[in-house]
Amino acid sequence: MARRNSGTGDGRFSTATRLRLLGEQTAARVYRSQTKRQARRSRLTGRAAFLALVVCSLVVALAYPMRQYVSQRGDVAEQRERMADAEQQVERLRDEKARLQDDMYVRRLAREHLHYVLPGETGYIMIDPEAAEQRRNDEGSADRPWFSNVWEGVDDADRD
Repeated sequence: MARRNSGTGDGRFSTATRLRLLGEQTAARVYRSQTKRQARRSRLTGRAAFLALVVCSLVVALAYPMRQYVSQRGDVAEQRERMADAEQQVERLRDEKARLQDDMYVRRLAREHLHYVLPGETGYIMIDPEAAEQRRNDEGSADRPWFSNVWEGVDDADRD
């Protein structure tokens, strides 16, 4: 006993009309929710783009100072190492200065390096013939005593 709407104004619609109205309402709801989502998505996209722009600006703005900071930290570390080396050298030189204040130490250095002898002593230098020949063949005169270089120069001048 389905009734059909014959237009009598009883307020009831036919099933097809009801389905059509229901479909239109559903479509309108879906459209509204999609536009809200798109509006929300476009706002988020705009916010995200602005945030990305701000982050990129900060990275670009901070890149050079950070590079300078890291470079200067390396320079500071290098200078600290040089300062520590210099302090060690100063300490060694102070020790050497203190030793040079001792007359016995100075005499020992003069005997070892300059082959000094005290009055009344006779100094001897023993030369190994093979070592002398080898030294003569070697071009480097830095590891010989200074007086050997002087006498060699005199001998060379005498030969010419």
